[in-house]
Amino acid sequence: MVARDVTVAGADRLSGRRVYLRPLVVDDFAQWREVRRRSRDWLTPWEPRPPAGAGDVVEDRRAFASRCGARQRERQLGTGYGFGIFIEGGNLVGEVNLSSIQRGPLQSAYVGYWVDRAQAGRGYVPEAVVVVFRYAFEDLNLHRLQISIIPRNRPSRRVAEKLGLRDEGVAVRYLEINGRWEDHIRYAITAEEWWERRADYLRDWVL
Repeated sequence: MVARDVTVAGADRLSGRRVYLRPLVVDDFAQWREVRRRSRDWLTPWEPRPPAGAGDVVEDRRAFASRCGARQRERQLGTGYGFGIFIEGGNLVGEVNLSSIQRGPLQSAYVGYWVDRAQAGRGYVPEAVVVVFRYAFEDLNLHRLQISIIPRNRPSRRVAEKLGLRDEGVAVRYLEINGRWEDHIRYAITAEEWWERRADYLRDWVL
């Protein structure tokens, strides 16, 4: 079984085969800065620009601390769960986030991720995403998760395709990314699909 050490308030640590996930804290700033500096050109084309006047979370420790605090408040409210992706030795290799959680009749959320360019292609992100899927469907009792990806972002699309996620088509000018309104492919999975394929997911990526 997947090792888990979670609280009702929100996932202190989730563990897979090679990765473990936990919320980022201020003491992670030095690692965060090193990874994000090195991967800046790799990541910037796929990410929203920060709001005008916002501090630089890559270079400003106080801005990073504010980001960690905002994620903590989301966990307390049950509206989002952000995790650093760590490997053996405590090395940060990326992030995976469960965001915009909606309850009521929808019971849905969005999943987003990024990986250190030096660690891309090693399967860490698909593993982390499966761990998050398990948490979302089995602990949070969500019904649907969506991953939205710019069509030309082949590395991110490979993650969704490796996991066999359902392609629900292209949402035109869906999100403003790096100053442009970009189309996104919407990949999705529901709780029914998770339970149908759970054993395969855990065997292939986690156990």
